Amino acid sequence: MKKHAIIPIFIAHRGCPHKCVFCNQNAITARSRDVTPDDARRIIEEYLPTLQNRGLEEIEVSFFGGSFTGIPIEQQKAFLAVAKEYKDAGLIQKIHMSTRPDYIDRRILDNLKEYSADVIELGVQSFDPEVLRLSERGHDVETVYRACELIKEYGFTLGIQLMIGLPGDSYEACMDSVRQTVTIGPRIARLYPTVIITDTELYRMYLRGDYKPFSQEKMLLTVKDMYKALTAAGIKVIRVGLKSSALINDGSDSSVAGDTYHPAFRQLLEGELAKDEIEAQLRSLCPDGGPAEIEIHTAPEMMSNVAGHKGVNRKYFTETYPEIRFFYINDAAADGIRVLRR
Repeated sequence: MKKHAIIPIFIAHRGCPHKCVFCNQNAITARSRDVTPDDARRIIEEYLPTLQNRGLEEIEVSFFGGSFTGIPIEQQKAFLAVAKEYKDAGLIQKIHMSTRPDYIDRRILDNLKEYSADVIELGVQSFDPEVLRLSERGHDVETVYRACELIKEYGFTLGIQLMIGLPGDSYEACMDSVRQTVTIGPRIARLYPTVIITDTELYRMYLRGDYKPFSQEKMLLTVKDMYKALTAAGIKVIRVGLKSSALINDGSDSSVAGDTYHPAFRQLLEGELAKDEIEAQLRSLCPDGGPAEIEIHTAPEMMSNVAGHKGVNRKYFTETYPEIRFFYINDAAADGIRVLRR
């Protein structure tokens, strides 16, 4: 049962001085009007009745938009005051925002502490200096480390967001970004495969042939290995891939190029993780590849991951292990995936 819910409030950071190659701030701004503190209150009031009396342990107000602490401090105070009012009343439990590493300093953190903020996610994107330069991020790796140290010093929950497949990126650079993330030790992380959005510098680089996106196969492999490394270190990966939005309509409109957006990327990843887990257990049970009869037990809600996106895992096991008969068992008592020999 779901125990955590988010009330999202999108604060577009108008006038951002940074023009990262992957960002289309003009399009985002054009499609969204200015959100006011009164709007934030209205959004919270609309969400709360749908979330109460559902056994939730935690309701969180989250200020999204990428650079909450980059807006003027008085505007930050106005939005935070609304969220704090609901937190003080016990109607929500946490206040959460995302921002850039170069929009963190003691003055900003003092203000966030005054308004009882809890979680700060940093859009780090990469720890590779060349990737940061080619992506025109406007900050260096040292800025990331300083921001993370300050956030942890103040006692906030730290989150780190990484992008995969930016200009100059590679599997090795992505895994090094994970290594450095683990060294810093955030509580949570997000992994975002790079999406080419039209009317961005990245799109123009793509058209000129100066940028080649990761293939879907390489992207999935890279994200899978990053996910495994982060979770093995005790870091909770709370999101993989972009949500569809007014700008990205399930990858079906002209705002996305290069076949870089997959609306079911998380399912692709979870299917790959399930396949790896099944195969590891299978090789232990049937090192000779059969013949044998094998039962794969999992909870009903996980069966789609076991089967894989569009049944790709079932097909893989049938074709890879022709001497084995597979039986897929819905098992409400199963903890994860259990592979048994009949």
